[in-house]
Amino acid sequence: MLKEKNKFIATLLAFALIPMSGLATDIYLPSMPNMALELHQTETRIQLTLTLFLISYGVTQFFAGSVVDSYGRYRVTLVSLGLFMVSFLVTALTKDIMVIYAMRILQGVLAGFAIVSKRAFFVDVYEGEKRKHYLSVMTIVWSVGPIIAPFIGGYLQKLFGWQSNFYVLAVYSFLLLIFEYLFSGETLKVKKPFIINFVFREYDMMFRSKDFFYGMLMCGISYAMVIFFNLCGAFIIEHKMGYSEVVAGYVSLILGFAWMSGGFLGKFLIDKDFLPKNRFANYAQLFFILVMLFSSFYLNSIYSLVAFAFVIHVTAGFIFNNYFAYCLGRFPNSAGVAGGLTGGVSYIITSAVSYSIVAILRPTMQLGVAEGYLIMGILAFFILSMTKLRKAHL
Repeated sequence: MLKEKNKFIATLLAFALIPMSGLATDIYLPSMPNMALELHQTETRIQLTLTLFLISYGVTQFFAGSVVDSYGRYRVTLVSLGLFMVSFLVTALTKDIMVIYAMRILQGVLAGFAIVSKRAFFVDVYEGEKRKHYLSVMTIVWSVGPIIAPFIGGYLQKLFGWQSNFYVLAVYSFLLLIFEYLFSGETLKVKKPFIINFVFREYDMMFRSKDFFYGMLMCGISYAMVIFFNLCGAFIIEHKMGYSEVVAGYVSLILGFAWMSGGFLGKFLIDKDFLPKNRFANYAQLFFILVMLFSSFYLNSIYSLVAFAFVIHVTAGFIFNNYFAYCLGRFPNSAGVAGGLTGGVSYIITSAVSYSIVAILRPTMQLGVAEGYLIMGILAFFILSMTKLRKAHL
């Protein structure tokens, strides 16, 4: 069990592990164009490495919550970190795209177990306002990964090549493994039996809660806006606009700050009425998307692309932060299952929506990006419209 004297450092370690999914998805974004060239693969096949991670990450969370509620958080985290290290090394050492696909799927599975464990950690250890505070802060800390990862990845690509991204992730996993082993511990006080019928009953109960269900949909659509840009942004900036991978990294850094700003704004307005503030954010989102769309006929520079994407990602981060924190705290007696289901549904929606829109539109300039944003903004509008008559817990 977690010792009281280690509670603070264990909390810091949990915050250090939470961004792992963002680090694993975003650090190699500036390297995608070069990976396509070096591995002799098309853009779509390289983009699939990100989508496979997100899908496996999402699917894993469906049952990861039940596993960590039954067998505990601590050992699951240690095993995940150990296998993380190995899988990142294999990814860096291979030239076979199928092996990379397999490792990305494995990394998504491991991220699912590790992140669900750490989400449940905050519900296990803290109560009341402190729990609410830490869950909100957690989503902000999680956004650190997408902020710093592409910035670091851009320089790693320029200096050492795309493989260096995965070597860095392997070292980071190893360090977390050592500190987790030394200073963390089990936080699950009462283990639930892993009975499949019981798990399905809990899922059924959660899906029937309309506020929770719509919350998962909103999380998926909001994050899909970010992943959509991640899938096509580096190729547009490097191949179509002629900028370097370092510039692509800086663009991702700026947009990461946009996402985090939305999270901080959500934290600042945490006491405001839930639905009105999210509806207003969606209206603002649609307004900026329409301005981006119409201005694309006159503007098509990296500056206009980043400026419009920035404000749109702020609104997406705001909505995501609100709904994600709400869903995680919605069922405190089944924190692992609730966190797993929230993450699972959200990331499956995110990966399916973002990859499908990129594959269909194949954006090569600002207009295509604006069209993709518009599709997702309209989806969010309809989901919010369907919640207006739901009393529930919103």
